[in-house]
Amino acid sequence: MQVYEKRLDIVTDVATFKTEKKTIGFIPTMGALHKGHLALVERALEENDIAVVSVFVNPTQFNNSEDLVKYPRTLDSDVELLSGLSDKIIVFAPTPNEVYGPQMASISYNFDGLENEMEGKFRPGHFDGVGTVLKHLFTIVSPSRAYFGEKDFQQLQIVRKLVEIEKMSVQIVGCPIYREPSGLALSSRNKRLTEVQLEAAPLIHKVLKQVKKDFGTESVIKLNEWVSEQFENNEILELEYFEIAKVSDLKSITKKDNDTKYRAFIAVFAGKIRLIDNIALN
Repeated sequence: MQVYEKRLDIVTDVATFKTEKKTIGFIPTMGALHKGHLALVERALEENDIAVVSVFVNPTQFNNSEDLVKYPRTLDSDVELLSGLSDKIIVFAPTPNEVYGPQMASISYNFDGLENEMEGKFRPGHFDGVGTVLKHLFTIVSPSRAYFGEKDFQQLQIVRKLVEIEKMSVQIVGCPIYREPSGLALSSRNKRLTEVQLEAAPLIHKVLKQVKKDFGTESVIKLNEWVSEQFENNEILELEYFEIAKVSDLKSITKKDNDTKYRAFIAVFAGKIRLIDNIALN
């Protein structure tokens, strides 16, 4: 398996693939790969000639410096995992300088308000960092399609808006959330959970499933109150937010409309580790 660290090396390979009329599926990651990432890679391999996986912990999307420092970095094991899938995978593991050049700074984006909802309220500047790094990575890799999990559904909607703003030709493909048998959404951050926290964390998905079940009969206000109650006396998990929002603009609601698509979004702390999840409601 080819692992590139230099921007020029992968740009050269990509140019050759383009000459040969090969399609490129791109999976941008921050490493610490798990089965959810591998599902994205497998989807990319099914739909393209080559899969490029970037492994880059992007500094500009962390508003918490401690989270950046503690984010797991496991490149060797990531490469080993990928090598077992196919010989049509390329790994791009650059330094910040290779991605950003000498000045590492975020572009200030207007994503039509998508950036101000939910995660944007609690992580100022986060989506500017996400948009900026993806603009650079899309330019470097020049993919036909790029694959993102729906666990980060707000990010998925913002990436679609980014492609529209930057007038890029890449097709953005959203893929279903990959879960543990317990229902816990797979995340690289799960590796930092203690055994006690891992045992408690499936409550997050359990709550979302109940909300989906009750969405047709209960009011939004009552559902919000019920979710808060599920975490009130929990000694392991602390609710940061729960919102029911429109899929189109991610704005939270207090009343339902039968002709509108909604999702429920949640963020929970297990100690200092932040876990997010979401579910389609109708």
